[in-house]
Amino acid sequence: MSQPLSNRIKNMATSATLAMAAKARELRAEGKDIIGLSLGEPDFNTPDFIKGAAIQAINEDYNSYTPVDGYVELKEAVITKFKRDNNLTYTLPQIVVSTGAKQSLYNVAQVMLNDGDEVILPCPYWVSYSDIVKVAGGVPVEVKTAITTDFKMTADQLEAAITPKTKMLWFSSPCNPSGSLYSHEELEALATVLKKHPNIYVVSDEIYEHINYTGKPHASMAGVDGMFERTVTINGVSKAFAMTGWRIGYIGAPDWIARACNKIQGQITSGANCIAQRAVITALNADASVVDYMIDEFKERRDMILESLNSIEGFKTNTPEGAFYVFPDISYFFGKTVKGKTINNATDFSLFLLEEALVATVTGEAFGNPDCIRISYAASQEQIKEAIRRIKEALA
Repeated sequence: MSQPLSNRIKNMATSATLAMAAKARELRAEGKDIIGLSLGEPDFNTPDFIKGAAIQAINEDYNSYTPVDGYVELKEAVITKFKRDNNLTYTLPQIVVSTGAKQSLYNVAQVMLNDGDEVILPCPYWVSYSDIVKVAGGVPVEVKTAITTDFKMTADQLEAAITPKTKMLWFSSPCNPSGSLYSHEELEALATVLKKHPNIYVVSDEIYEHINYTGKPHASMAGVDGMFERTVTINGVSKAFAMTGWRIGYIGAPDWIARACNKIQGQITSGANCIAQRAVITALNADASVVDYMIDEFKERRDMILESLNSIEGFKTNTPEGAFYVFPDISYFFGKTVKGKTINNATDFSLFLLEEALVATVTGEAFGNPDCIRISYAASQEQIKEAIRRIKEALA
């Protein structure tokens, strides 16, 4: 019997992070002791004051369909957060709450892109950007960056990537997978280029905003002079508040884009989970300092893992300023044979670590950079120490 799947799904890549996590689960089921450093999921529990708000919502019988774009009280909390943390002033029609920031990104791609529209993606980029763009008919245009420049795109690189077909620029800051963080001055330099091309719009993914080790305020592209009406700011609660499974993301955008996202969401999923929304109201109305204990721990882990990786010959690292990933260049190993296995690329190296060290990472190829691997330090210090010990042993 034939299996007439659409070309759309046949051409879509499987999420590399989820695929590696699934492979790790399979090996664990076989009795192997796998240390998972592949998923971007905090190992903390959701703070009790947020869980309490969810319990209260259940007891108050929140169980009905929610407004497509989110409860008004939640949208007001998002507006308060944007003003307090980013000095961005949005109105209710400019906010759309979705089932995770990933749906927010999908919505934007579907309402903004036509077939053949080009979307500039500084590499490395989050694993799903490229396929979300493709499924909307867009064409990803990768701009290569280097570890020597902390994986950040320069204004000259942006200018060189723009063509008459360019419709959008998508990037994250802090960046998944590199942890790179664009300063206000660096965003201004990119904006100077974009202002010469008034028909190009920006998606600024700021989901890791609060996981920032610089001590400096987070910089938002929408806060750069002249960019507010051309920027869609994506955010959510998964990372900073350890709420990955609650699945709440949101956008702040020009009202005509927000209305379009509301329209498509109404036909796809409708409103996000009612209990999760009530909990997020409480989360966003709290000062971000309530999760400083997580940020402090992530910084300790970052420093520890960098020191450990730098002691292994062949690993080249920089110092990420945010998020909870390191993105080492491991091209030193390409062409070498270790334990009878020839390593030709980052995918080979990542699989080698899984099979020989029992440590799950993610190939950089999935993020548009074939010379690196992504290692998440959203795991305990004990797990990280053991993982590095195993990696050293496997490569010895």
